[in-house]
Amino acid sequence: MNTKTEKKVRFGIIGLGNMGSAHAKSLNGVIEGAVLTAVCDLRQERLDWASQHLPESIKRYNDPKELMRSGEVDAVLIATPHYDHPSMAVEAFEYGLHVLIEKPAGVYTKAVRQMNEAAEKATQSGLVFGIMYNQRTNPLYRKLRDLIQSGELGEIRRTNWIITNWYRSQSYYDSGGWRATWKGEGGGVLLNQDPHQLDLWQWTTGMMPKRVRAFCSFGKTRNIEVEDDVTAYVEYENGATGLFVTTVGEAPGTNRFEISGDNGKIVIEDDKLTFWRLRTPEPEFNATYKGGFGQPECWKCDVPVEGGAGAQHEGILQNFTNGILHREPLIAPGEEGIHGLTLSNAMHLSSWNDDWVELPIDEDAYLEKLNERIENSTFVKKTGTEATLNVSGTH
Repeated sequence: MNTKTEKKVRFGIIGLGNMGSAHAKSLNGVIEGAVLTAVCDLRQERLDWASQHLPESIKRYNDPKELMRSGEVDAVLIATPHYDHPSMAVEAFEYGLHVLIEKPAGVYTKAVRQMNEAAEKATQSGLVFGIMYNQRTNPLYRKLRDLIQSGELGEIRRTNWIITNWYRSQSYYDSGGWRATWKGEGGGVLLNQDPHQLDLWQWTTGMMPKRVRAFCSFGKTRNIEVEDDVTAYVEYENGATGLFVTTVGEAPGTNRFEISGDNGKIVIEDDKLTFWRLRTPEPEFNATYKGGFGQPECWKCDVPVEGGAGAQHEGILQNFTNGILHREPLIAPGEEGIHGLTLSNAMHLSSWNDDWVELPIDEDAYLEKLNERIENSTFVKKTGTEATLNVSGTH
């Protein structure tokens, strides 16, 4: 009989807000090979929550540094407000800890690039760095990526994503004084709700734009100072174009991702993936067809996709744990968080400057503009009671 105790990854969670609290429940016995040993939050009320809802053996800290140097953890999950993600990740690496950060990677790419540089050194010494891009576990987007990367769609010509079902009421923004302010959150719908879509947009297609032109509305439908409605147009190196439309103030909303290529188009909507496949690739048809009016024969193919939304947050936690214990490749390497944030920053900067933004963006110019908005803000936010919300059913 094998009585050897299997090694487990000891996790510490920094930040017991909406997502941190949910992750604490998952790490408390759900994730194989993982054990929650410590939590940290600056607010005593959240530490009181931990004492009531988590095992007594879990250590509680009100200082992240104390948790990191405690010797109680092998890995940290950083679920703090966005600005703190890069600096806390760098600090955790210095303590020799594996790091999993919540999305987004940060607020501005300059800080995230510095985090990635620290991560590169840390991973060379055996540490693991991941980001909570749980939508990468969704079978729909995994199948889409597979179809594109395998060449089924041919060369991409256009990408369109209408993602307007991120409805958020005013009460959501009033639940925390830091929410939806330049100083506290650093952005709105692009930074809070859409990091998943901005990541999937480039992850599934394998393409980043070469330039961006965006139109952002700030506080259009909600009493906030950051963007709550965005329309962005992008151009790619191969001549393809793209459109990204998002808001938090529309009901009912739409979630439709459409990618057109030489061999047809793929549409994800209503939890279905449909491939409108051309029998003859469009360039070939155009070069050979002599009939004037006419177009390639097209077949509507309902592509079979595994049911459900995938393993989601718990899938990323399990994969990250397996990455530490068994060197399993990560679904969402932390270094890749900079890509979606680049798109978000570019949209902000384009709107602020009322002009095109070339990628890679001017990181110093972005940070200067962001700091101007923080320093010159006259926004007075009316907040209700600080609240930790139930995130079940969200993404």
